[in-house]
Amino acid sequence: MRLRLPEERPTEPPTGYKIAHPVLSQDGTRAGFTGVSLGGALPYGVLDEAGCVYGRRHRAPHRRCDCGFHCVHERSTAEALLCTAEHRAAVLLEVSVLGAYIRFERGFRYARQRVRTATVGPCACGAVAGALADAGWGRPGWRALSAACAGCVRGRTSLSLATFARLAGDGLRVRAAGGGGAVDVAGGLGTSSGLGASSGLGVSELVAEAALLQARLDWFQSQLARLDERGTQSG
Repeated sequence: MRLRLPEERPTEPPTGYKIAHPVLSQDGTRAGFTGVSLGGALPYGVLDEAGCVYGRRHRAPHRRCDCGFHCVHERSTAEALLCTAEHRAAVLLEVSVLGAYIRFERGFRYARQRVRTATVGPCACGAVAGALADAGWGRPGWRALSAACAGCVRGRTSLSLATFARLAGDGLRVRAAGGGGAVDVAGGLGTSSGLGASSGLGVSELVAEAALLQARLDWFQSQLARLDERGTQSG
């Protein structure tokens, strides 16, 4: 006798939590995420569908495979993963579980997902993050990003949290976590809105953009001053 898994038909998509690394496409026009374990080589968008990471033709999630998106039920469980050294630079995602899914004791394995919120941790210096900057590694065609404050961005490829949310689209909200908790600093505009890069941004988003631009300007001015000093000494 073949046992069947009990079927669930929720009225609303279940909510789950996971961690991932934010990524930026090589041409700087798209933003997304890449996982920290199985399937980490395949970046995904805010609204995306899972495939079998082993190249098999079955649809995810398959009962005899471990393919599909993964998440946990409890936010605290996902936050605990951020304590490990290899995951310190990851961000916390709140997702809607869509399509077929398999429920486990601690989480789901499922076919489709929508990332609703991304919570970015503090900069490595401890300050609240105002940007996502090149982390120094990536996947083919994608640069991994990590949290950075305005003072630590320097000359690295970077973008504000508001810009990341806009490039990711599909209504993604990005939050910055600090000592007093997390606050919303950016909201995605959606890919079909047809708005420009700066349209629809609120005061907090524009302040973050201005702080990032000012920090980069200060860095370039310091570099120019150093070059000036070298030129004077050589003269």
